[in-house]
Amino acid sequence: MLSLRTIRRLCAAADAVALAAIAAGLSRPKFKSHFVASSGSSAPPPSDPAPTDQAGSEPDQDQRPVFSEPALVRLKKERDPEELFRIFQANAQNRLVVENRFAFEDTVARLAGARRGDLIEQLLDQQMALPQGRREGFATRIITLYGKAGMPAHARRAFDEMPGRRTVLSFNATLRVLCRSRDLSSVQSFLVSARSNLGIRLDEISYNTLIKGLCEAGSLESAYSLMADMEREKLKPDVVTYTTLMAAAYKRGRREVGDGLWNLMVLRGCLPNAAAFNARIQHLVSRNRAWQARGLMKKMTAVGVRPDQLTFNLVIKGLCRAGEMEMAKRTFLAMRDAGCEPSMKIYQTMVHYLCLAEQFELAFRLCRDSMSRGWFPSVASVRSLLGGLSSISKEDCAEEIVRLVRARASPCAAGEPEALQSAASPDGKR
Repeated sequence: MLSLRTIRRLCAAADAVALAAIAAGLSRPKFKSHFVASSGSSAPPPSDPAPTDQAGSEPDQDQRPVFSEPALVRLKKERDPEELFRIFQANAQNRLVVENRFAFEDTVARLAGARRGDLIEQLLDQQMALPQGRREGFATRIITLYGKAGMPAHARRAFDEMPGRRTVLSFNATLRVLCRSRDLSSVQSFLVSARSNLGIRLDEISYNTLIKGLCEAGSLESAYSLMADMEREKLKPDVVTYTTLMAAAYKRGRREVGDGLWNLMVLRGCLPNAAAFNARIQHLVSRNRAWQARGLMKKMTAVGVRPDQLTFNLVIKGLCRAGEMEMAKRTFLAMRDAGCEPSMKIYQTMVHYLCLAEQFELAFRLCRDSMSRGWFPSVASVRSLLGGLSSISKEDCAEEIVRLVRARASPCAAGEPEALQSAASPDGKR
């Protein structure tokens, strides 16, 4: 009987032989043998290999493996609408493409930019006919994409022809698309059809969508009556409802209606959010009440609502228009303390009004900061700044602005940098 030591040595030897065989198989060149035996016959002997110009020359270029780029990469690179459509169509059942929301929306947006509604229709109809089109969530995406492409009639048809179950989810998506088209007759017919044939009951989102559509179409009275309909349907108007109605009232100069809606919202215990405050602040700024707008922004923080970029931009613009540049600068500097980064519009506002106030050095610093972020003020503002810097003998600062304009993409037209260069020169002083 073999001892345990002998068995271990035999196993080790067998492992070594197996590894050697595997290594020999991996190192053997992969080509078909000319001596493979077939049934009843043998292959002819191989002919002499063709002579090569150099020993060890590389294989022919055509024999190298060709790897195609992933579909998402090809979609991103493609600029021709026809080829873009073909790539997406060929990957209609590729989940990496179809379930990628950005790739889907970007493809439709670029086809819409090329005014190829025919390709969009073919692409989205193909998707609706595939198994994923039976999911209501996916069908809702198709309806939304038709809306973004400016094809509301196709969105309505996609809803009517949905193969799966239709609920208030897909109904709201279709309603939103139709309301954006501002065709109230199509909205009315869709409402009647969906409620009578499908038994769909409107929810808060449905009513808010309808109210917004009516406000944008100028039918304020109809929008107000819808809020009363909500309450009759045991639905409570929310902050979106009040904000939409308030903004529309203020925009059309009906201050008493807007103020009444604000008071009603607060009395009913519906706390305003940043959008509601912004609607009221915008109204105050439009009536040249910048200090009241700033006071309302301070109240936002007191009640726990964080001012956003739009809030700061409205207040800063109102203060600048009122000639309160010092307070505008203090508000601008307080943005970062409030955890809010300045936006391109805020930089544009500050540079424009600082130039009007002839505070060119601060305008230069803000303009340089804005350009370093890739945000270029308007050509008129840059020209005014360059002229002002030249007038106070700050040609080096003016040259730096011109270098930034030349070095990075900006909305300047062809030849504009040369015109700005002349404005920055001493001869171009105002």
